[in-house]
Amino acid sequence: MAARGALIVLEGVDRAGKTTQSRRLVSALCSAGHRAELLRFPERSTEIGKLLGSYLEKKKEVEDHSVHLLFSANRWEHVPLMKEKLQQGITLVVDRYAFSGVAFTSAKENFSLDWCKQPDVGLPKPDLVVFLHLHLAEAAARGEFGHERYENRPFQERALQRFQQLMGDPSLNWQMVDASRSIEDVHKEICKLSEETIRATAQTPLGTLWQ
Repeated sequence: MAARGALIVLEGVDRAGKTTQSRRLVSALCSAGHRAELLRFPERSTEIGKLLGSYLEKKKEVEDHSVHLLFSANRWEHVPLMKEKLQQGITLVVDRYAFSGVAFTSAKENFSLDWCKQPDVGLPKPDLVVFLHLHLAEAAARGEFGHERYENRPFQERALQRFQQLMGDPSLNWQMVDASRSIEDVHKEICKLSEETIRATAQTPLGTLWQ
């Protein structure tokens, strides 16, 4: 059986450093001899992604149920390519995944966690989910907080509670990393977790999410 790539997801509240750490991780893995690529959701280059970009930038309004399904559809439209790359031995580092979709929609009124999870049941299951933990006061003090739709303190607090509920799932490999430290210290910890995951999962089949 050829070694497959690992599916590594970075999650956290807005401004926790996911994008910075995702890019640094891909660079470090490639320097260490791994094949690794970055994927970021929502992936804004597709027609669905462009619509979601306008929604997040507050340029367009979309009904809450509809927008949740569009976020999920944006992930599903990339599944064939994700599976192909993983089977080729390429490790995918993903900046936000289904967990953000579920946490953010279920933080709205009248949305249950179970309903929010359903559209993403069956997606490729991450081998590692790194949660960048940052106190919300510190996140709010970071640059550009508030520019996009969900970047306000009360909403982020509700989303964080939903993330904590999702982290209680023993079928997933959640690892919490203290994101209040220096960029370099956070990077080193994520690299160590990722290297361990790549070795542990190379000969195992890719799982399916929430099944």
